Amino acid sequence: MSLKVATWNINSVRLRIGLVTRLLSHWRPDILCLQETKCPQGQFPSGPLRDMGYEHIAEFGQKGYHGVAIVSKRPFTAQSSRPFCGKDDCRHISVTLSGPKPVIIHNLYVPAGGDEPDPVINEKFAHKLQFIDELEAWFGKGCVPKGHESILVGDLNIAPLEQDVWSHKDLLRVVSHTPVETEGLLRIQKTGRWVDLMRRHVPEDQKLYTWWSYRARDWELSDRGRRLDHIWSTAGLAPSCRKIEVLKEARGWQQPSDHVPVMASFAE
Repeated sequence: MSLKVATWNINSVRLRIGLVTRLLSHWRPDILCLQETKCPQGQFPSGPLRDMGYEHIAEFGQKGYHGVAIVSKRPFTAQSSRPFCGKDDCRHISVTLSGPKPVIIHNLYVPAGGDEPDPVINEKFAHKLQFIDELEAWFGKGCVPKGHESILVGDLNIAPLEQDVWSHKDLLRVVSHTPVETEGLLRIQKTGRWVDLMRRHVPEDQKLYTWWSYRARDWELSDRGRRLDHIWSTAGLAPSCRKIEVLKEARGWQQPSDHVPVMASFAE
């Protein structure tokens, strides 16, 4: 299988459709998974993408918040969305690509969790922890059917390893890097037998970021980043992942997202 899969928290797809087409034109992934599309269902700006050959689009959106979508040059044989935490808030969509061994692509947008890492006083953080628990339980039941492989991508809103943040010590009490979150994400990975493809190609002792805050006066100079965006795969697919690219230059584009695209290239 030859396949290029990219993931990007776009932070409003209608506002930044020009950046999406720029990415597709220059890097030409076969599949692009978007999070935080902020686009009501049925209003996804598909025209420019179809003009570029991305004719297959699966979207799950709502007005103003959240939202996920998958755009592809390849046709899907199936698509589905899964609710979490009793909320229909558009945080998951998956598609299945046909082949000798079908591949399911999961696109996830995990709740950010607010500012205070205390589920008792912060409902958003409680929601995030519940989401993590439900995701672990789902993968524990074997969400990848026999005879299939799978790729999981998205803004998981957790930087699990010490070198996934600019300062492990300073961020231990900051949402996205607290122990309860990082341990939860690593449990999900272990339960689902997922391979962290980014860290398979970039050693764990090296800094690796995909997000830089809008609050930084000079994001590139301060370089206070976090790795919130991830690409995982089932073990059978991992050896065919030849390259991982973090497209950092996109953070410097005009009116950028605070996240940058990440792309995995698979080959036989």
